[in-house]
Amino acid sequence: MTHTPTLEQTISAMTKKARSASYSLMSLSTEKKNSVLTRMADLLLTRKNVIQAENAKDLQAARGKGLSIAMLNRLELSDAVIESMVVGLREICALPDPVGEIAHLGRRPNGLLVGRMRVPLGVIAMIYESRPNVTVDAAALCLKTGNAILLRGGSEAILSNLALAKVLHEALAAEQISEDAVQVIPVTDRQAVTIMLGQEEDIDLVIPRGGEGLIRFVVETSKIPVLKHYKGVCHIYVDKDADLGKATPVILNSKVQRPGVCNALEGLLVHHSIANEYLPVITKELSEKGVEIRGCARCLEIVPEITAAQEEDWGTEFLDLTLCLKIVDDLAEAREYIQKYGSQHTESIITENYTTAQTFIDTIDASAVMVNASTRFNDGGQLGLGAEIGISTTKLHAYGPMGLEELTTRKFVVFGQGQVRS
Repeated sequence: MTHTPTLEQTISAMTKKARSASYSLMSLSTEKKNSVLTRMADLLLTRKNVIQAENAKDLQAARGKGLSIAMLNRLELSDAVIESMVVGLREICALPDPVGEIAHLGRRPNGLLVGRMRVPLGVIAMIYESRPNVTVDAAALCLKTGNAILLRGGSEAILSNLALAKVLHEALAAEQISEDAVQVIPVTDRQAVTIMLGQEEDIDLVIPRGGEGLIRFVVETSKIPVLKHYKGVCHIYVDKDADLGKATPVILNSKVQRPGVCNALEGLLVHHSIANEYLPVITKELSEKGVEIRGCARCLEIVPEITAAQEEDWGTEFLDLTLCLKIVDDLAEAREYIQKYGSQHTESIITENYTTAQTFIDTIDASAVMVNASTRFNDGGQLGLGAEIGISTTKLHAYGPMGLEELTTRKFVVFGQGQVRS
């Protein structure tokens, strides 16, 4: 009689296979890793029709469940999305491989050479919602850095993710690399996530990408370290020494370009000495772009046509064309507001005063601090990482966008000539 493994046995077996695969990935050459990534890119185009046929089934089921247009857009693997995955794979190929890099090599008084070498983290578990393109992006970043990865996408994308995994496995097999290096959890049962989060012996890091509810669940449940990013409540402070000609396009870009992303602007702080001059200008520009502005009492005295902000508005991640507006007396009050309502994601100042800008940089606690620049630049590609697996608003062991380097750690390497410790 055939024994059907339980869900717990299935997940446990997958994590152990991932651990075993991670050991073989540690010594892969850069050329080998780039070869498999190139093969993956080619196969995505070759197998595009098969992938899209499975994606169409997910889309049909999602429409039947009444998913929003925005969710359906994120779920769809259109020609453009597949092409972007292919481009992403080729871009990751072109990035320098951090693994094996030795830094800070120095000689101790006893003659020992001591350095620190970049090495893979090991096994990474990725939990994410919708967006099946994340399956390929995350797998590629982990493979380039010699990490095995377990992928648990949303139930709405299960067929799409499994189709993508099949293509990735085909590429791995062709390059004689263990298919266990990239695994998609093949079930939609939510209990699978809970079981996976208990596999602390075989998983080194969990990266959740999704809404705040998902991330809080992972943090509360996991026995494994979690790189988290609850939300993006980003602010711009327009200082008394701001060039207002710079301020307006920066604010508009931060809020309007893509209001539904984590690095979009949610709160605008303006110095009281320029409020009478600037608030009518910026509120008009924002309103013309469809932004609803919720302002403090002092703002309403200058621009009474805006909406009065309620207490629950401050610190809200709207992810929409809605913005909080507040007048502050000085940088200290702006900093106090950001400390209270920010999410350690992205904060920006508009000023021509070097000292004020430097104080802002030194004292604002966020994964990215901008001067005279849009909050939208807090993105791995925009900041020169080439690609990212997510943005961390915690500080251990990464803070901000996580590129290839953040998917590694460093170990000490010691070169001796027979020294013994006295």
